[in-house]
Amino acid sequence: MKRVYLDHAATSPMHPKVIERMMDVMTNQFGNPSSIHAFGREARHVLDESRDIIARSINASRNEIIFTSGGTEADNTALIGIAEAYKHNGRHIITSAIEHHAILHTCRFLEKSGFEVTYLPVNEEGLVSVEDLNSALRDDTILVSIMYGNNEIGTIQPIAEIAEILKEHQAFFHTDAVQAYGLVRIDVKELAVDSLSVSAHKINGPKGIGFLYMKEGIKYQPRMHGGEQERKRRAGTESVPAIAGFAEAVRISQASMAEKISQYSGFKKLLTSILSQEGIKYEINGSVEHTLPHVLNISFPGTNVEQMLVNMDLAGISVSSGSACTAGSIDPSHVLVAMFGKGSERTKNSIRFSFGFGVSEQDIRHTAHETVKIVNRLVK
Repeated sequence: MKRVYLDHAATSPMHPKVIERMMDVMTNQFGNPSSIHAFGREARHVLDESRDIIARSINASRNEIIFTSGGTEADNTALIGIAEAYKHNGRHIITSAIEHHAILHTCRFLEKSGFEVTYLPVNEEGLVSVEDLNSALRDDTILVSIMYGNNEIGTIQPIAEIAEILKEHQAFFHTDAVQAYGLVRIDVKELAVDSLSVSAHKINGPKGIGFLYMKEGIKYQPRMHGGEQERKRRAGTESVPAIAGFAEAVRISQASMAEKISQYSGFKKLLTSILSQEGIKYEINGSVEHTLPHVLNISFPGTNVEQMLVNMDLAGISVSSGSACTAGSIDPSHVLVAMFGKGSERTKNSIRFSFGFGVSEQDIRHTAHETVKIVNRLVK
C-alpha cells in the first residue's frame, strides 16, 4: 500500500543532510562547549557558528538568540519571563483565542499567578482584528503575544500592523513563529517584534531543539537555573549536535524557501481542483489570501472527523484534524470553535493537510482521489 505523509505541520522528517551533520558532530565534536580545553573549544566553535547562521536567518544579532528545547519552552520563557520581569509596570497581557496551547496554557498559568489576560476573538478567516487589539490595550498592558501563522488553518496574522501600534506603547510584542519560520521571510527588525519562538522539527531538523529570539536590552526572568550557559539566560549544557542539525536545517530551508512556497501553493491548488472536478462538497477553513503555503484545512460537509481520520489512515494517508486527541476521542478544535462557534459542523468535519519535504505531485493526486472515495463512501 502506498503511504503518504501529509502531517508536516505536526512534525517533519529530518533532512538527510541534517542527519549527516549531526552524526559528524556527535562523532567528532563531542566536547562540552563550556570546557576550555581543545575538545570544548571545538564544540564551542560549532555552537557559535550555528548561532550565527540562525541569527542571520531572521536578521538578528547572535546575542539575541537563546537555544531552547523547542517551541513550547521558547513560548513559556518569553511569556513568563517577560511577565515576571516587568510586572511592576502592569499585569495585563493580550493574546488571541487561536494560539497554540503552548501560549494558551501558559497564559492560564499566568492568570493563576495574578496576571489578567485578554483573549482576542478572530473572524471566520481566523484573523485577529487590529482594531480589537488597539481597543484592548491598557496602560497596564505589558505583553502582547500573537502567533505569526496558525498551525491548524494556516492563517497569517497582521504582525507588522500590530507591531506598529505597539511602538507607542510599553507592551512588548512576542510572536510564536513556529509554523511560519522557514516558509515566510522573517526580518525581526522590519517587523519590529521584541521576541519570537521557533522549533527545529517543523523545518526538517531534530526534535528537542528550538530558539527564542529576545531583542537586546529586554529583561526577563530565566526559567531554568544552574550554569551560566546562553549568557546566563538558559542553564544546562547545550545540545551541540542538535543545534548543529538545527543550523543545517535552517541553511537548507532558507536556500529553498521560494521553491517550497511555489511547490506547496501548487499542491493546494491541485488537491482542491481534483476535489472540485469530482463533485466533492468542501469548504476551506482559514484565509485564502493571508495563509501559509503548506497548510490546508478543509471542511467536508456530511462527514465525521474521526471516521475521516481512520479511513484516511487505512488508505495509507497520514493527515490530522488539528484537534486534541484525548482518551480516544477528538475534542473540537479550539481554533475552529473560535472561528465558527461551538455548534458549527465545521468543528466536527474538518481535516488538515500539511505539506513538506519528500511530498510529490503524484502523492497529492493520489491523496485527492483517495479522499474523494472516502468522502463519497461516508456521505452516502
